[in-house]
Amino acid sequence: MSDKIWLSSPHMSDEGYEKEYIKEAFETNWIAPLGPNVNEFEKELAAKVGIGYAAALSSGTAAIHMALKAAGVDKGDIVFCQDLTFSATANPIIYQNAIPVFIDSNFETWNMDPKALELAFEKYPNVKAVIVVHLYGLSADLDPILELCKKHNVTLIEDAAESLGTTYKGKYTGTFGDYGIYSFNGNKIITTSGGGMLVSDNEERITKVRFWSTQSRDKARHYQHSELGYNYRMSNIVAGIGRGQLKVLDQRVQKKRYIYEYYKRELGGLEGLNMMPINDWNEPNCWLTCITVKYKVKPLDIIEALEEDNIESRPIWKPMHMQPFYEGYDFIGEGVSEKIFETGVCLPSDTKMTDEDLNRVCEVIKRLWY
Repeated sequence: MSDKIWLSSPHMSDEGYEKEYIKEAFETNWIAPLGPNVNEFEKELAAKVGIGYAAALSSGTAAIHMALKAAGVDKGDIVFCQDLTFSATANPIIYQNAIPVFIDSNFETWNMDPKALELAFEKYPNVKAVIVVHLYGLSADLDPILELCKKHNVTLIEDAAESLGTTYKGKYTGTFGDYGIYSFNGNKIITTSGGGMLVSDNEERITKVRFWSTQSRDKARHYQHSELGYNYRMSNIVAGIGRGQLKVLDQRVQKKRYIYEYYKRELGGLEGLNMMPINDWNEPNCWLTCITVKYKVKPLDIIEALEEDNIESRPIWKPMHMQPFYEGYDFIGEGVSEKIFETGVCLPSDTKMTDEDLNRVCEVIKRLWY
């Protein structure tokens, strides 16, 4: 059988930057959570994306949870959440005993539809926060979303877990809202094996998040806790990997875009096959290259054909309003997210892929047409 081609696997730097930071952590015995790498990773990532402050956490999910808590979201509050996303976007709303309302996407961006968001505000005028997602590295159309949030005085949280390195009108995603989150899970564009980051220009809130995520330990000689705490801080080892990975982020973005352009060139002419939408105002990181098919060939046909050749691919995220756990919550929209899910496929977009690997993927897909 041919070698496995992965969807998106960890890719350490050829230069070994990560090993140097990890080695330093071992030599100085900074193994436990917190330490110099954590502090520097926060500073370096904040500087890279152009925002004031960052809190390094155990996951992107933890970062969303802390963003909601920092925004004052509590029991019974309404939170608007993009429908077409991974469940980690929505789950922290439940952690806070709040109520999600799912907002449809549009075909132009695959992300939150500003028109559906406007309808949601009309139906739920007392909403507490909005979570917009930059799906697969494609930025949402942020200007109208920001305008609506400002008009209604509502906190905007950007789930940029998949879009580190993506820009919207020249500015990095994750830095437009009141809070932005990034993920460094094993399949992301850069990885720390696990981990996440919350960013904001609000120094007081980021300081508070660091406090909450370190078990809310008060400044006292003894162990004293006046608030509920969480074990959410990133370890010094993990942060060392992140510092090394951050040095090659631009290389990874360049390769992801190359992969997208390769697929577009080779597959774009197939009848009924459309590439994911890239708008003029968006410079995506192309974390995963995705397609939709409206033809005699179905998404499952593509997935199974690739699988037979030892190639990993995936369906598009199943919308939240279709998930058994969330199907009882309100959904605002016309079902665009459902249509994208039903017709979409995520193609292998591993930054270690060679042209031979990319050609192999394309040939398997083309055989389904000819």
